[in-house]
Amino acid sequence: MKESEALSLERAAGLFALFGDETRVRLIWLLSEAELSVAEICRVTELAQSRVSGHLAKLRDGGLLAGRARGTSNLYRVDADQLPPEGRALLALFAERLRDSVLDGDRRRLDEVLQARMGGETWPESIAGEMERHYSPGRTWEALGNALFGLLQLGEVLDVGCGDGHIASLLEGRCARYVGMDVSPKVIDAARRREQGRAEGSPSVRSVRFEVADMHSLPLPDQSVDVVLLLHVLSYSSEPALALREAARVLRPGGRVVVSTLLEHPHADVTARYGHVNAGVKPTDLRSLLERAGMTPQFCEITSRERRAPHFQVLTAIALK
Repeated sequence: MKESEALSLERAAGLFALFGDETRVRLIWLLSEAELSVAEICRVTELAQSRVSGHLAKLRDGGLLAGRARGTSNLYRVDADQLPPEGRALLALFAERLRDSVLDGDRRRLDEVLQARMGGETWPESIAGEMERHYSPGRTWEALGNALFGLLQLGEVLDVGCGDGHIASLLEGRCARYVGMDVSPKVIDAARRREQGRAEGSPSVRSVRFEVADMHSLPLPDQSVDVVLLLHVLSYSSEPALALREAARVLRPGGRVVVSTLLEHPHADVTARYGHVNAGVKPTDLRSLLERAGMTPQFCEITSRERRAPHFQVLTAIALK
């Protein structure tokens, strides 16, 4: 086990203490099912507000709950993405194995509370203004992305730092030719195996290939592709300016480069564990690098912020040659 993955005695004891109380386990189960206010939790559990608030405070302090304001109330939920791996494992175990008559009553009253909250509205009406926060069956970012990809016609695509080929599967049928490059032979082998599996299931002619290559010295002729993807790869570059000049070199006139990278941050100790060699870039600096590479930025903005600490932010840029 790596040191970063090790579980100390203190951390283990604290985690099991949080899960070691019947009422807290009940609240963890409930708030993994729905996002609720304290008043709603009290109605579902039929517990006193003082008791509920005390347990919520311990769960918040233990990092098991996320909260946000809505009107005059605070809403709480278990955010599995923010849990440590051990907490996610315990939560998954409870979700799979936990059966109890008390929870049966909570489930019934939870349905009543959620129906009352909607007040006769349809489900979409009840969450109008905050739809992106809520799940409904089949309505995921992955499903939305796959639907919108159907609108794309990208020509010849170079995916620099392609990893194990997932992007190739998303762009299948949406580009004339796809070339994936990565500096790691092991990763490229995995991409080729993935592509071979897809090709065996499809009789159509496929225009996909993968090569081992360095982003700073691409083995392609000048002006040979229409789109260059640099998705989360500049963080691995000790010379981002050179990587962008190479992207511009292989682009045809009118071609586009798409860059996604971390915004400049003070957490190099965290990202170093993932192989990052720089601590992100500022929007103004990325614009300048693109311009010096011979491209015209059309868009360069912060596009997302992670909910989980340390709240890394992602900078996205699109530039035209």
